[in-house]
Amino acid sequence: MKTIIDLFEESVSRYAGNVYLYEKTASEYKGYSYSEVKETVYKVAAGLLSLGVQKGDRIAILSEARNAWIIGELAVLYTGACSVPLSIRLDAASDLKFRLIHSECRMILVSAQHALKIEEIRASLPDLETVIYLDEKASKGEGDFTYQDLLEKGLEFLSHSKSVLEERIASVKPDDLANISYTSGTTADPKGIMLTHLNYTTNVKQALTLMDIPSTHRTLAILPWDHSFAHTACLYCFMAMGAGVGSVQTGKTGIETLKNVPVNIKELKPHIIMSVPALSRNFRKNIEAGIEKKGKIAKAFFNHALSVAYLYNGLGIDRGEGWRILLKPLVRLYDQLLFSKIRMAFGGEMEFFIGGGALLDIELQRFFYAIGIPACQGYGLSEASPIISSNSLKNIKMGTSGRLVGYLDLRICDTDGNELPGGTTGEIVVRGENVMKGYWKNPKASAEVLRDGWLYTGDMGYLDADGYLVVLGRFKSLLIGNDGEKYSPEGIEEAITDQSPYISQCMLYNNQQPLTVGLVVPAMASINQHLEHTGLKPGSPEAINSALKLIQHEINAYYKHGKYAGMFPERWLPATICVLPEGFTEQNHLINSMLKMVRGKITAHFQAELDFLYKPAAKNIINDINRANLAKWYEQSE
Repeated sequence: MKTIIDLFEESVSRYAGNVYLYEKTASEYKGYSYSEVKETVYKVAAGLLSLGVQKGDRIAILSEARNAWIIGELAVLYTGACSVPLSIRLDAASDLKFRLIHSECRMILVSAQHALKIEEIRASLPDLETVIYLDEKASKGEGDFTYQDLLEKGLEFLSHSKSVLEERIASVKPDDLANISYTSGTTADPKGIMLTHLNYTTNVKQALTLMDIPSTHRTLAILPWDHSFAHTACLYCFMAMGAGVGSVQTGKTGIETLKNVPVNIKELKPHIIMSVPALSRNFRKNIEAGIEKKGKIAKAFFNHALSVAYLYNGLGIDRGEGWRILLKPLVRLYDQLLFSKIRMAFGGEMEFFIGGGALLDIELQRFFYAIGIPACQGYGLSEASPIISSNSLKNIKMGTSGRLVGYLDLRICDTDGNELPGGTTGEIVVRGENVMKGYWKNPKASAEVLRDGWLYTGDMGYLDADGYLVVLGRFKSLLIGNDGEKYSPEGIEEAITDQSPYISQCMLYNNQQPLTVGLVVPAMASINQHLEHTGLKPGSPEAINSALKLIQHEINAYYKHGKYAGMFPERWLPATICVLPEGFTEQNHLINSMLKMVRGKITAHFQAELDFLYKPAAKNIINDINRANLAKWYEQSE
């Protein structure tokens, strides 16, 4: 049993000269060793103590990924306080305000880009005493400080009261709170997940039973650091092994930061990247767009090479088995001629992705395995710190979420909590020292998911014959027919958006109705390109009708005689479709920080459209609602 402090101190003693943090603030990345990071952590922790931080205080962090983020969090933990990491995508008036009031934060560390959010709501935050600006600040409030001020105060504190810090460090116990990590806000009142030092250090130990991280390896942590996936899989797992973590160079805007990702990947040359399906899909689209520009011959060669690699790789677990071993020389040749060059876009040293955050469709897994960078899908949730299972280079079976981590018990249960036999679908239930302490100030919600030491995840799945976990989706997202039969829509939704260039987002809906219906967000750039090729002017009445027919054709592909017929049961395919006037974005709160749809909010936001879809007029996709909604896309672009 150990704390995060123990984890870090052990790594410093073993890997003092290794680079832990890479940061690019100007023209190139600079590395900071474990010993250098520790020295700074002590100064910041001492600075916090000089400001009166008490054990158990809550201190928030609101910033882009940077060295000061993890140094600040470690410093908070060294004082015995609890970190409250906050997403930079949260708006001030509701989301940030709720979390800061609910967690009763005394202090906050905030970057320049988000300082205004805190200043706007500060008067309504009764517990917030001090703002610590991570960047230089021309005018600070009385009692506020900059990060540099904190370092200076800490250095002075250590000169005469180092023993006070040492005593506080010694007082921190494994069961003390390390984080209050808030859920993504799928309800009006997000829940604060209480994660202890032991939760995190246990999950690090568990995760490392599945894969090795050499101390020479680097990762570019492209996911938000406030999320538990990046937190554990990047910041703490790499810490435990003496490896390096790089942050994406912060731009002047969120879009600019996003554009820095591919550039930073080439510069840092990471060995591993943590991703989510939405990002993996973007990587694939960029690769395919690059091949498309090279012409028809290059595209045909690429598709042929993919098909050979797909055949050879199988599901991963059966790679090259039987007669397929004869394909190995051809696969090696294609890798040398083509795929190795594609990998250079990822720096040339990438070994694999670790995927989390949502279901990852098997086609995406096959693609990345073929180009030589397997996408090792995993499964977890913040309440479990979060890693529960994952594929790895040692054990990979595409279409699954991998093998369970070590030191964890798992059951598959029915709706009454009774354990089901192997291979049967039910709720995933886990027990281990990685399971959260509960929800902050919410004993009712805690009791609903924590029973007799077991965490009831709310996710549906089963263990297959090879011992791999197959996750089928959230119980709350299930389609429910009028006969009570249930079905997870996520596989259908992902297939539609992945396999259609004309549909960017899709949500299916059925709440005890005879038919399933669909909300569709059009991919306007691809639609307009198609229309122009057919001689129609985008935005014209004829073009809008043609675009709607095009979208319907994409859905029809999953029905009888269609290109993808038989892939899914027809009763769960959308019988009617509404083309929406806007996409699901973080700005309208219809997706969360991990880019997953917030179904409850989408349903409420588009309730009128859902009601319309069950009326006779919706049977023809060319109807007044769809025509008007599609026209709005053109109005917005003018």
